[in-house]
Amino acid sequence: MESSKITNLNNIKNIYFIGIGGSGMFPLAHILKEKGFNVSGADIYESDTLQKVRDLGIKVYTEHKESNIDGQDLIVFSAAIKETNPEIIAAKKAGIPVIERSVMLGLVFNKYKKSIGVSGTHGKTTTTSMITSVLIDAGKDPTSVIGATLKKIGGNSYIGNSDIMVAEACEYVDSFLQLNPAISVITNVDADHLDYFGTLENVIKSFRKYALQTSKLVIYNGDSENTTKAVQDISAKVISFGLDEKNDYYAKNISFGKMQNARFDIIHDGKTVSHVTLSVPGKHNIYNALATYIVCSHLGVSNEDFEKYITNFTGAHRRFEILLEKNGITIADDFAHHPTEIKSTLEAASKMGFKRVIAIFQPHTFSRTFMFQEEFAETLSIADEVIVSDILPVRETNIYCVKSTDLTDKIKNSHYIPTFEEICEFVIKNAQSGDLILTLGGGNIYKCANLIAKKL
Repeated sequence: MESSKITNLNNIKNIYFIGIGGSGMFPLAHILKEKGFNVSGADIYESDTLQKVRDLGIKVYTEHKESNIDGQDLIVFSAAIKETNPEIIAAKKAGIPVIERSVMLGLVFNKYKKSIGVSGTHGKTTTTSMITSVLIDAGKDPTSVIGATLKKIGGNSYIGNSDIMVAEACEYVDSFLQLNPAISVITNVDADHLDYFGTLENVIKSFRKYALQTSKLVIYNGDSENTTKAVQDISAKVISFGLDEKNDYYAKNISFGKMQNARFDIIHDGKTVSHVTLSVPGKHNIYNALATYIVCSHLGVSNEDFEKYITNFTGAHRRFEILLEKNGITIADDFAHHPTEIKSTLEAASKMGFKRVIAIFQPHTFSRTFMFQEEFAETLSIADEVIVSDILPVRETNIYCVKSTDLTDKIKNSHYIPTFEEICEFVIKNAQSGDLILTLGGGNIYKCANLIAKKL
């Protein structure tokens, strides 16, 4: 569905959101309401987020009807909305501009002088959350849009009064090309969403376009060959980070605590500029923290404040989130749904001293499961025992004829168990003191973790 051509919010007063209860729609509705726009919308699905919309005093319709859009100046729709939606049809008949959610994010982004877009195949949400957390603690009062709940702000959006805005910039279907940030972070570039991009080279090209749209500074992972390719010869200033000493900022003297939380020094121009202690596990969070340091430093956060406030960050929702510790059994949940992410998560988990790491994986989309089945099998094998559920189709039909057993057939000590109820029953029966039960996936596998936690 094409969006109307609209370049700013001048002369716009009344904005209507179709699918206003969506996790990506709520932050924009929240920001625009705070900025003085008249915001309303519709959603047929009741949720905690939809209740938050109502709590802001925003009028919500629970049925999609043509009459809902009377008097509106602009209609915003989420990716889940079809062209057959009666409000879309009515708006087009009435000549009311209709734009997709990512276009609106771009329009909001343009209203902030110090806009920071956080992109990358992996780590976007955690890095956006880290930056937001440190900036809030340091008194910088940012506005922020995050792809998951951050406990500190009680949701996935925060409305500040400064000229700083931090937002997660998603590459899927080139959504982030609607943004023109002052500062961009590229955490890494990897082969993913190949149902849309087709090839890794096309992924790199997309990130390059995004980097070219950045006006002042691109902060990128210099240890990632693909990321380095994406930022070659761009007009904005570039700053690299990583573990390799070739980078502008790099981590040195790295050590890990019992829960795999890293301690390290940040080196720049041959000098130690910060001593960092993280409260989140895994080597991958060193990279996220390096990017966070560079952003916060450029926004005026002192080294002393950074060191103090980065330790306060305890993670975003579904990022190695510990749900329960009972009878010596630990239950945790993680959003990892790509082999690279699963590897990072399971490598960290395997070093935490648990007797067994039992991974419960929900494959996310048929295309990704088919294209990366060898890589999934290899990375899941890091766990001591693996359970694979049915594949979550999301937006796809199974033209690949791929099955969950295509994974379990390649993994020792693995089980294909179709449903969350059956998985819960199996885990409750077999879990032992000293086990980590870790659910993994980008879909609704967290419901399985919550079910196990409830019944344990």
